[in-house]
Amino acid sequence: MPRVSDSADVVAATAAYEAWLGTHLRVLPRDLERKHVAMSSGLFPFFRATFYLWVQRWASVCPELVRAPRVVAVGDLHLENFGTWRDLEGRLIWGVNDFDEGWRLPYTNDLVRLATSVLVADEENDLRIDGESALEALLEGYHSSLKAGGQAFVLAEQHHALGEMAADRLHEPKAFWRKLTDLPDVVGAVPADARKAIREGLPQRTTNIRMVHRVSGLGSLGRERFVGIGEWQGGLVAREAKALGPSAAAQGAKQPRRRTWLAYEYTVRHAVRCPDPSLRILRQWIVRRLAPDCCRLELSALPRKRDERELLYDMGWETANVHLGSERARILEGDLRSRPKAWLSRAAKRMRDAIRADWQTWRAHH
Repeated sequence: MPRVSDSADVVAATAAYEAWLGTHLRVLPRDLERKHVAMSSGLFPFFRATFYLWVQRWASVCPELVRAPRVVAVGDLHLENFGTWRDLEGRLIWGVNDFDEGWRLPYTNDLVRLATSVLVADEENDLRIDGESALEALLEGYHSSLKAGGQAFVLAEQHHALGEMAADRLHEPKAFWRKLTDLPDVVGAVPADARKAIREGLPQRTTNIRMVHRVSGLGSLGRERFVGIGEWQGGLVAREAKALGPSAAAQGAKQPRRRTWLAYEYTVRHAVRCPDPSLRILRQWIVRRLAPDCCRLELSALPRKRDERELLYDMGWETANVHLGSERARILEGDLRSRPKAWLSRAAKRMRDAIRADWQTWRAHH
């Protein structure tokens, strides 16, 4: 049975994590308040915002999985940690787009966390496919990717159904830019290293650059996040600089921030993927291009008509793409074959129940 924590456990763990994070970077109290409100609003937002609780629950709830082969893992993997970008050839690519919590972990961590997010979303009626079928598709995609040695998702040439789902997000570029340009200019000084990182990321001769503070995400909400918006060659361009903090999996580790940086760099270089040429780590800031075709894909942004089984299969495949950057396929396949049937479903259900208990006590406290 999953461990059920009382309100003091959840609140104390949250305060301890935020205090620890604050020793490594500047945290924004107002954004942390927004995060705390969002954590009360629903089980899925709570799940997304509390990877630090996940790493504390993981070993006690799923002890049979912690000795699985280790990989440079995504860590905070879930249904909304996927998005699109353009590669060096300008092709539209889809895959995992956030490695902020990257760390060396059992490969099972990513699979169980992604599967748990499926069960939580299914509970909240965000999926039309039933949970068990979704987990079967996810694991099937992971197996298939290992057998094939992985393959990146180039949407213009293959993966047509996924491409159609992603393309639906690109139909309203004016709305995307309006939402960004409507943000007020930063009040006060932007850190010099963040400003320099943004300017280095923007195309040369970008003019009329203004700096705004962007509130986005849940897991990283509370960290500094700035966007430089300018004009270039007759249109708008934007680059975001987000403070790179240590992975929550690194609490207690020596040099956790540097090791997170190394995990981030290692993953984007060695995973099976078509890299985003605009994605760089400059002066402890994660710099990336923001555009209608370069963004996270949230469930609410996907079209109503979508093949959810294929989407989950592709997510499983892409998870293996990441893991193949740091471990041989035969090692991961061998461990998977040793697992009993329905291991993923049982582990995900236990983690879901533990998360629900934490959420209920968090809501009771707040």
